[in-house]
Formats: sequence, C-alpha cells, structure tokens
Amino acid sequence: MENKNNPLLCDIETGMCDTSNENSDTAPQSNIQTTEKSIKIIYYTDPICSSCWGIEPQLRKLKLEYGNDVEIEYRMGGLLPDWSYNSGGIGKPSDVAHHWDEVSVYYDMPIDGDVWLEDPLPSSYPPSIAFKAAQMQDYEKSILFLREIREMVFLKKKNIAKWEHLETAANNVGLNVEQLKIDFEGKAKVLFEEDLKLARELGVRGFPTMLFIDDLGNKEIVYGSKPYAFYETAILKLNSKAKKSEYHKKWESLFAKYHSLTAKEFSELSGNPRKESENLLNDLRNKGILEKISTKNGSIWILKN
Repeated sequence: MENKNNPLLCDIETGMCDTSNENSDTAPQSNIQTTEKSIKIIYYTDPICSSCWGIEPQLRKLKLEYGNDVEIEYRMGGLLPDWSYNSGGIGKPSDVAHHWDEVSVYYDMPIDGDVWLEDPLPSSYPPSIAFKAAQMQDYEKSILFLREIREMVFLKKKNIAKWEHLETAANNVGLNVEQLKIDFEGKAKVLFEEDLKLARELGVRGFPTMLFIDDLGNKEIVYGSKPYAFYETAILKLNSKAKKSEYHKKWESLFAKYHSLTAKEFSELSGNPRKESENLLNDLRNKGILEKISTKNGSIWILKN
C-alpha cells in the first residue's frame, strides 16, 4: 500500500499513521515529568487515528496487567490540521472512506469509513483540543471521553469536530460541559500546542507512538500498532522486576472495568478464542445484558445500565 507520509493513509504493515520522515531517538528529558511509578509511557495519539483504534485491545490489556508499574500520559499529535494537502492518494475526505474500511478488516476492529462520505471532518484539531480540556478536569474521565468520541467517529459515523457531538460525549462520561467549553475555547488550545511542540522535540513521526521511560531517563519506543508482546517487552527491558498483575477474565469483571468491548478486545482480555468470544457476547446480548451496535465492518457490545 502506497504511503507518502499522508497522515490519514495509515500503513497497515507498520501500523503507523505517518506525519513525517523524521525519526529521532533523542528525548529531551527536561520536558518529561517524572512519575511515582517505575515507568512513564508517553502515548502520542489522535482521536481519528485508525491505527490507534487498532491497538485498543493491547492497550487495555496493558493497563490491566501492568497498571501498577506504568503511568500513561496521553498526548495529542494533530493528525489532520486541515485539507490543504494532497498526497499518497488522499486529497479529499471521500478518499479516506475505503482506506478505513480496509484498516477495519486488518485490525479486526469495527470502523465504518462512510463518515467521510456523509459528514466528513474538516480537522482532527477540535476533538484533540476537547480532549485536552477534558484532561484539565479529570484524568480518568478524559480517557473515557476519548473512548466515547472514538466510538462516535469509528462506529456511529459522527463528525466529532462538531461541538454538539463533543458535548454529548462529555455528558455521557460525567464531565462538566460548561467548564469543558470554557477550557476548549481557552487554555486547552495552549496545552494542545504544547503537545505538538513536544512531539517535534521527541521526534514523534506518526501515531500511535509510545515512549516508555524509566526514572533514569532510559527509554524504549514502540512505533505503530504492534502485538501485545512488543509493549510488554518494552516494560520489562526497563524494569525486569515489573510484575504482571492477575485480573479476573470473566465477562462480568471485564465489562465492570470497560463498559464497551469489541469482540477483538474481549478475546484479547479474556484469553478466549475470537469466534468463541463473539458467540458469548451475542448470547449476552440475546439475554438482554448487553446492547450490540453493529456496523458494516463489525460490532461493539455495551453493558446495559
């Protein structure tokens, strides 16, 4: 698949949505805050990064198994500033639609590319800035907010550059919407620019990028969407004493932690085979325990209140 560093044309083989040819392994330590946990992960992502959606299963498992040793710092990368470019076969929103459908099949994560035909986003900056505003309020709720807007754009074909959808997502996860709007129009823009500046200094060249850093400044970098073992190995290289936590793998426990799961996610977290996982989720839907949202490229199951 041709990729001329067009950020919206993610390379399926590398699992990377590239933004430049630059690749630096030099991270200026003065810009990286320390953490009480043994390893900090600086995670560069974007609300509309399809490869980032593709690693949600691995990322969720990483939090369950190594959450006691790692702290994840979410940073926004600015995937789509606007449409003032034409490269790699992507010059207008409709060009993205088919690519997203391809990516969905490859990652086995539901994505409906028709949002680019029906209500295309002019930029990924508004949802990125909204995430920074959410971070200002509450770290945990900001992660829920990011998940919410991703489900909106990837499954529900919502243009999350529009405030009406950002407002709905904020309400759904319990954020103070009035304060979010104030910060969205003010301080969050500055924080977003700081993320972009740090990305340049760290040599971040695409998304997802995860920089694993210990308290001595040693680091491992994982570029793109990779199997779970790559992320686990990065942790263990920096801290060989990091202990993998055991967690309950029954559906009740997994949905108590994550209120929505795709079949790929459930399979990754439960250890059940992919087909068996989908059958179980469908059984729970038939029993009225889960709600199922289907797209032309897969489904997601949500725990009913």
